[in-house]
Amino acid sequence: LLFLWSITVSIFGIGGLLGSSGSRYLTVKYGKKKCLLCNNLLMIVAASIMGFSKIAQSFEMILIGRFMCGISAGLCVPLHHQYVGEISPKKLRGFANSTSSFFWSLGKAMGQISGQRELLGSQALWPVLMAACGFPALVQLVTLPFFPESPPYLLMHKEDLEGCKKAIRQLWGEGHHQAEIDDIMKEKATMKNTKILSVLELVKEPTSRWQLYMTIILTATIQLCGINAV
Repeated sequence: LLFLWSITVSIFGIGGLLGSSGSRYLTVKYGKKKCLLCNNLLMIVAASIMGFSKIAQSFEMILIGRFMCGISAGLCVPLHHQYVGEISPKKLRGFANSTSSFFWSLGKAMGQISGQRELLGSQALWPVLMAACGFPALVQLVTLPFFPESPPYLLMHKEDLEGCKKAIRQLWGEGHHQAEIDDIMKEKATMKNTKILSVLELVKEPTSRWQLYMTIILTATIQLCGINAV
C-alpha cells in the first residue's frame, strides 16, 4: 500500500516531465492555441477518470488520471506563459505573465484547503475533489475558441502576415501596430541565427552552466519557503 501510494503521488511529476519535454515540438507543429485546447480535453478526461474511480472501485483509474493530469500540467505551464505573453500588449506583458504565477499558487492553496476533511476531503466527497481539476479546463475549453492564435506564431512559423495583422487587431484593437510586427520580424531573424539546444545539449553547454545551476537551486528550494501558504 505504501508503494502504491508513493507511485500515485509521484506519477504526476513523471507525467509533468513528459508533457513539458514535448511542449516545444507540439507548439511549433500545431500552434499554442490548438495545443491548449487539446490539453484542456486531456485534463477533462483525466478528471473524469479520477472522479469515477470510486464507483468503479479501481485505484488504477487514479493512477492513470494522475499521470494524465501530470502530462497536461507539464504541457500547460510553458504553453500558458508563452500564449499569454504573446497575445498581451507590450506594456501589459509583464503583468499578464505574473498573473500566471499568482493563479498557479492560488490554485494549489485552494486545492490544499478544499482537501481538508471538513470540506471535500471526506470519505464521500474525495472523488469530487479529484475531479475538480476538470472545471478550470472546461472553462478554458469554452472560452479559448473566441481568442485568435498567437500573432508571433502566425508570423514566425506559419509566415502568415495577414493572419498576424488580423490577430493583432482582434486582440489590441484598431490602430498602428507596425512596431510590434517589426519586433516579431527581428525576433524571427535572430532565431534563424541561433541554434536551439536540446535538454542534453543545454546541460553540456559550458557557457550556461552557472545559470543552469542557479535555476535548479531556486526551483528546488522555493518549495521549502511556504510559497503556497503565502
